[in-house]
Amino acid sequence: MSEQKDLLTTNRKALTINLADRVYGTFAEIGAGQEVARVFFQAGGASGTIAKTISAYDMTFSDAIYGKAPRYVSRERLGLMLDHEYGLILERLAAQRGERTTFFVFADTVATKNFKGTNESHGWMGVRFQTEPGGPPSDIVLHVRMWDKDALLQQQALGIAGTNLIYGAFHYHREPGKLIESLLDNVGADRLEVDMVKLTGPAFEDVDNRLMALHLVRHGLTNAVMFSPGGEVLQPSEVLYKKPVLVERGSFRPVTHVNVDMLNCATAQFVQEPAVKGKDVVVLMEITMNNLLAAGALDAQDFLARVDLLGDIGFTVLISNYSEYFRLTSYFRRYTQEMVGVAMGVNNLVEIFNEKYYDNLPGGILESFGRLFRNSVRLYIYPMRQEAYDRYVAGAPTTANGGGAAAHAFASSVLITAKNVQVSPHLQNLYAHLLENRYLESIVGFDRDILGVFSRDVLSRIKAGDATWETMVPAPVAAAIKKRGLFGYVAPAAAK
Repeated sequence: MSEQKDLLTTNRKALTINLADRVYGTFAEIGAGQEVARVFFQAGGASGTIAKTISAYDMTFSDAIYGKAPRYVSRERLGLMLDHEYGLILERLAAQRGERTTFFVFADTVATKNFKGTNESHGWMGVRFQTEPGGPPSDIVLHVRMWDKDALLQQQALGIAGTNLIYGAFHYHREPGKLIESLLDNVGADRLEVDMVKLTGPAFEDVDNRLMALHLVRHGLTNAVMFSPGGEVLQPSEVLYKKPVLVERGSFRPVTHVNVDMLNCATAQFVQEPAVKGKDVVVLMEITMNNLLAAGALDAQDFLARVDLLGDIGFTVLISNYSEYFRLTSYFRRYTQEMVGVAMGVNNLVEIFNEKYYDNLPGGILESFGRLFRNSVRLYIYPMRQEAYDRYVAGAPTTANGGGAAAHAFASSVLITAKNVQVSPHLQNLYAHLLENRYLESIVGFDRDILGVFSRDVLSRIKAGDATWETMVPAPVAAAIKKRGLFGYVAPAAAK
């Protein structure tokens, strides 16, 4: 968030915009009153900034003005509002004052808490603005969720956030990171969450929206962000709403044959569950912020490489700050009551049974499992070779010789699965209960020949110039690493 000593009040931000000679525009707000416009009116000097305010609450009026959209609180509706109002302000005012004015349109479409308190409190807001008179416009679009229990407080929070957005557009567009951090000035993440943001147009030509989304998580504006296989920033509720979810957590540095096999096998079992059969399943690869920050400072290029490689092989990616699995599954419960599956290796399963991670919970490991497995959650466990498992338990490197040919040498060795893994003696009855009641499920149909493949071994081979790493990752991943020079890859010198 912005430093407190530099923080302008909401009133001061609005007044600063109102007193700017060349900033002039429209406020179009649907769903919670004209809260942002009210802030600007109350600040004083609004006649120098506001060309028009409009609030088309009635669906018939709204459709007549903006055209139909699938949902009234949606990105599509927001886009129609921005298009219509921006076109109108140029049509009516460009000839009169276009040479000396930077025009803007602020719009939002939101649903605050209803009288019965049964609806989702969320909304879309955006601003289209010029940075120079007569110049092309740029857009900032974001999705917010309101956490206040009272509708009036939610409206107040929206008014503050909208003011922050307009002020940021004109004052921080050259510092997009600062713009993102300023969105919750004077309101805070306990009242409002920004879980999606997209910056487009000439003011943001050099901006990668994936990094902006990551900025939301790093600075506490949200707990998770999502990217499509094509690298587009997604709004989680649109993707997850009322759908079964299967997720695999990993470092994916880089993604390997094991990562893909684990999720493919888990998916094959998950879609056969009676509660899932015939439904549209969302399959995700998830990386935690803890993993991204494991080396200290965030390496933006490393982050983008992981997202790109997962996208190259067709996976949707989730980035979260949920270190515990039970927090991750609780996050999905915001959007769906359908079954949730989590694919993981035996080593991750052992970590879940490590009680040191639950010292902060009054109920310890029992509380964590109560949260994790409620509402139809199942863990799908991928096996591990005995040799690698023994090294893991002993705290030694998981692989002595790595994957590739070494993996084939151990193809017939004993495997550690969900059925024979050992946990602490005092937790064995708990483990048996979870296994017997199918909260834990062994993954079947896996490829024994690749069980010796681990991301860190692939990474070390890439850096060492050992070409055998290429056999340990999917072909598109190997091609992308070589083409882009990722993870320290250096093309071998041409033979003399």
